[in-house]
Amino acid sequence: MKISYLSTFYPFRGGIAQFNASLLRELEKQGHELNPFTFTTQYPSILFPGETQMVKEGDVVDIINSKRVLNSALPLNWPFASSKIKKSKPDLLIMKYWMSYFGPSLGYVAGRMLASTKVVTILDNVIPHEKKFFDKAFTKYFLNRNDGFVAMSDKVKNDLLTYFPNAKVELLPHPLYDHFGEIPDATEARKFLGIHPDKKTLLFFGFIRDYKGLDLLINAFSKLDDSYQLVIAGEVYGSFEKYDVLIEKCANKDKIFKHVKYISDNEVGNYFAAADVCILPYKSATQSGITGISYHFETPMIATDVGGLSEIIEHNKTGLIVAEPNPELLKNGIIQFFEVFSDYNFVDNIRQLKKELSWNSFANGLMKFIEKI
Repeated sequence: MKISYLSTFYPFRGGIAQFNASLLRELEKQGHELNPFTFTTQYPSILFPGETQMVKEGDVVDIINSKRVLNSALPLNWPFASSKIKKSKPDLLIMKYWMSYFGPSLGYVAGRMLASTKVVTILDNVIPHEKKFFDKAFTKYFLNRNDGFVAMSDKVKNDLLTYFPNAKVELLPHPLYDHFGEIPDATEARKFLGIHPDKKTLLFFGFIRDYKGLDLLINAFSKLDDSYQLVIAGEVYGSFEKYDVLIEKCANKDKIFKHVKYISDNEVGNYFAAADVCILPYKSATQSGITGISYHFETPMIATDVGGLSEIIEHNKTGLIVAEPNPELLKNGIIQFFEVFSDYNFVDNIRQLKKELSWNSFANGLMKFIEKI
């Protein structure tokens, strides 16, 4: 099958680019002809709160030779981008959708494809975590120009059906990232991070945004005793000031280690290997790419019961689910993990799950769905 794939690829960085590269490589293995396309401008700089959108030295990336065609912020460019993709006469156009800002540009391209081209989008979100006045209009515009969708959690599937009740949609779990290499030695990882070698180690990892609940975790950590330490690792979107204020109020603030920066791929393993458990204290969620990284490094998780997280993290098997985003409940969940569930075979269960959530399985499910539409 001739497949055009329009989304984030090298030289852009981040979890979405990693996802796209992994899926594209798997589809190539299956013998499909892939034509990857990406953005000339993904976000205007004024709308991107992080350090940079681009790959930096030290990032471990799959250099996908994509054609840079789409400027998301410039409508005059969209006919050009559509023409370039249409010229390859694809049987299928795959896209990825994660925020309503992209609705107009991606929707325009989808609507200009040949009648013979099926358009299928893999949905990270339908209803965004951080709401804007244009969300509904932009999302409806985009959804109506697709032939089918893949959702990676029931939450996203149900959100889609509220907008588009007759949508053709397939539910496929998020595959596990497998490009980070071997699992480092825990002792060496803790030495690398400069943290205590013997304390119970909690990890908050990933982009720091309000809906991810780092403030709740800091408040929960402040209630724990001296046997715990917390590593905060990730680039902040906006300002870290409000978190610093909370940290300063903690009696155990000297046990909080801040690595507030973009974590390059060749460093990621040290953070997960050093941790006993990864904490996802989200206030809202659909699914999270952090779960895939955590599973790759065989690190159990504690997460709040929001969105689709409880579909990905099996309570009492691969981690613990806390009933709601609340510091007291998070604290109790952390204590239970170490004191009540210390004999649970979390790592063995994760190893079994790793066999099931492969890129091959995801690609097979995607292509079977496409045959049906």
